[in-house]
Amino acid sequence: MQQIIFFFIRNKNSLLFAVLFTISVALTVQSHNYHNDKFISSANFITGGIFTFRNNITDYLNLGKENEQLLQENLMLRKKLDQFKEVINIEKLDSTVLPNKFTYFTARVINNNYSKTKNQLTLDKGQNDSIKNDLGVISSKGIVGIVSQVSENYATVQSILNTQSRINAKLKNSGDFGSLKWDTKNPNVVQLIDIPRIAKIKVGDTIVTGGRSTIFPEGILIGTIKDFQLDNDENYYYVNIDLFNDMTSLEHVYIIENKEAQEILELEKAVEDVEQ
Repeated sequence: MQQIIFFFIRNKNSLLFAVLFTISVALTVQSHNYHNDKFISSANFITGGIFTFRNNITDYLNLGKENEQLLQENLMLRKKLDQFKEVINIEKLDSTVLPNKFTYFTARVINNNYSKTKNQLTLDKGQNDSIKNDLGVISSKGIVGIVSQVSENYATVQSILNTQSRINAKLKNSGDFGSLKWDTKNPNVVQLIDIPRIAKIKVGDTIVTGGRSTIFPEGILIGTIKDFQLDNDENYYYVNIDLFNDMTSLEHVYIIENKEAQEILELEKAVEDVEQ
């Protein structure tokens, strides 16, 4: 304590000058518009530089995580390709011409809502990039939502965190189907309903897309069972699902187009018209 007191005594003139200088600068900035504007501009420049530097460091540190995700995704795709080759039993096949009714587009999320009851995302791709309504949207970890509106350069997506969202899903192990919905309570947990009580179900089971629509291929990851209980009538299970995706931090996504969707929809409509 004595050393601190002696420091102030020894440097009292310098410290007094610093305090008075600071006060005079503050009074000058506050009383003159020109100096005030210059001060604010300088402060914005400095803070902007600091934020830019911080973001650059953060982005650099996250490269390892992004690369790891890419490696895992490439590994998954390679395994699926190998399985496909085994099924069709062709020894020499160019993987670039494998038959596939789904086309994939990449996009970046430029806006993401997850705290409302009817959440939407905005993507940086639109009609000019061949994007249209009712296309599925996924990330490398799982399902995201369905394209709802499209402009020339942008698209909005009805998130799975939307009370109007209903997506066909199933238990990966047993194959029992249900509907995916959201109760608005937690952005990392969604619900699977209409699973019959005779289904073999347990905590930790994986939930995937069912493939009973023209939007998502079968088997796209959704999440794992957190807990479950029978509904009021005790005929169906009400299942809470921990999402694989972190819906609060989406950056890059894939848009899926089923090239046979229009043909399927037209055929189903024709059958409905005949039955009526």
